[in-house]
Amino acid sequence: MHNVLYPLWPIFALILFGYLLRRGRFLEQGFWNGAERLNYFILFPALLVNSMVKAPFSSPDLPKIALLALLCTGGIWCLLLLLRCYRHWPAARFGVLVQGALRFNTYLGLAMVSAFYGAEGLAIAAIIMAVKIPVLNFLSVWALASGQGLSPWHMARPILKNPLIQACLLGIALNLSGIGMPLGSDNLMGMLGAGSLPLGLLCVGAALQPAGLLGERSAMLVNSLARLLLVPAACGMLGWLLGVPAQAAALMVIFFALPTAPTAYILTRQMDGDSELMAGIITMQTLLAAVTLPLVLSLLPG
Repeated sequence: MHNVLYPLWPIFALILFGYLLRRGRFLEQGFWNGAERLNYFILFPALLVNSMVKAPFSSPDLPKIALLALLCTGGIWCLLLLLRCYRHWPAARFGVLVQGALRFNTYLGLAMVSAFYGAEGLAIAAIIMAVKIPVLNFLSVWALASGQGLSPWHMARPILKNPLIQACLLGIALNLSGIGMPLGSDNLMGMLGAGSLPLGLLCVGAALQPAGLLGERSAMLVNSLARLLLVPAACGMLGWLLGVPAQAAALMVIFFALPTAPTAYILTRQMDGDSELMAGIITMQTLLAAVTLPLVLSLLPG
């Protein structure tokens, strides 16, 4: 367990530091708004492009990794659809619960993969993100829009405009075309991406809203524990059954054990979802992950 905690605690220390900076008003609100925008539209997409360009898409294990990601995501999605029919959730609530169960905090995930698995792990993580990010964004938008009578274009627009999806597609195109990152552009992208993870973790802490925990605590707790413990356990079992290589399966488990993405709150507000419940789920999952992630990591093969 100590071997797990040593690389992990600085990551959560940055999240806590971001929360304290925001709560103590050391920095103005305008800083956090600008930092989130800079990271979301420039720094993090640069990191994704760089990761996708270096990803081993020619790996013979790619079909198994993609199949595991899609099967796990599809299984959770089908279960949520059944629960919606049984519980009669409106789109505003269904979309929140879908994001809580499926989306993941990419900043935290890449920071963990870098700390535990290094460059080799980041290359495999790029494959996982290339599969999951477009699918999860589509499902999140569809869940929030279902029942609103929106046209296919109105549903597709926020997906197509998503800078993370655009960055993934650009990086994959540069990789598969053989163009790569010429004329030193890989150094530029590397420098931009290097600032993304620490700034992103600070912004995650700054975005925590403890007041949201006073709302529907039972719904938030069930959603959080299912996401942080049951889903990664099911993913690990399925990866073993499919014969996915140990390291790739471990990385997939980590991505399914992460708390949901802070940007889920922004999407929920934009599409008239239950933003209070979404804020509570984001905060609860992030706090609980400080306990559940070390447990999950300690059970993974070295």
